[in-house]
Amino acid sequence: MIIFEKAIELQHHLDQCRQKNEDLGFVPTMGALHNGHLSLLKTSLKENKLSVCSIFVNPAQFNDASDFKKYPSTLEEDISKLETNGCDILFLPSVEEIYPDGFEVKKKYDLGYLDTILEGEFRPGHFQGVCMAVERLLLIVQPGKLYLGQKDYQQCMIITRLIQLMGLEEKINIRICPILREKDGLAMSSRNMRLSKEERAKAPALYETLIFLKQNICNGSLRDLKKEATDQLQKKGFKTDYVEIANAKTLKPINEWDARTNILGLVAAYIGSVRLIDNMMLN
Repeated sequence: MIIFEKAIELQHHLDQCRQKNEDLGFVPTMGALHNGHLSLLKTSLKENKLSVCSIFVNPAQFNDASDFKKYPSTLEEDISKLETNGCDILFLPSVEEIYPDGFEVKKKYDLGYLDTILEGEFRPGHFQGVCMAVERLLLIVQPGKLYLGQKDYQQCMIITRLIQLMGLEEKINIRICPILREKDGLAMSSRNMRLSKEERAKAPALYETLIFLKQNICNGSLRDLKKEATDQLQKKGFKTDYVEIANAKTLKPINEWDARTNILGLVAAYIGSVRLIDNMMLN
């Protein structure tokens, strides 16, 4: 595995690879890698001659500065995992490399309603910050395929929109890979590292909430079902941002449903100071 810290050096190397017609897959991460990240890499390795991973903890997407400071950092372990799993190239840029002009003056991306609902509502400015980093990374790497995880379902839709805004929808194929879960159902996440033993024992309640929605989706009004699921989660000690049922294609929340529409359950809640998210197709 080759490690690059400078964009210009990485671009020069990738240009040489492209001259050999090597197809390129890209897995952007913020480090603290787990098997969910590695599953994206493994899919890229199967589908491309060359696979690039990046590790960049993006300060522009944290609307809470303390959350940025607490984000787990396991760089030596991450590098070892990537090497062991066959990653070809790791891009390890500094904040100054991604934002040579600083990240405080933010470009405004036209993300539509996706920027104001669910994660957009509870983390204002988050997706604008995500787009700042992803746009820069895509311009540097110029991949043919981009690998994202379904756990960040709304973010996948946001990045799809970003690629349209960049005019790259015909050049970049987005591959969204399934959520990987622990044996008790908890979605794999870097934030899980921050959970205490007691909090970790309670954390699968998010998955159980989605299962509850799935099992009761035909019973009565969706509004009542969401309220009951929220109440159950709060009784277990969670501070809930949302328990929502949405159109899987548009992500617009719905309160009534017909069987012809694919729907998605989404949940975001705090356990202690750690905010977790999860989602599941309900039909």
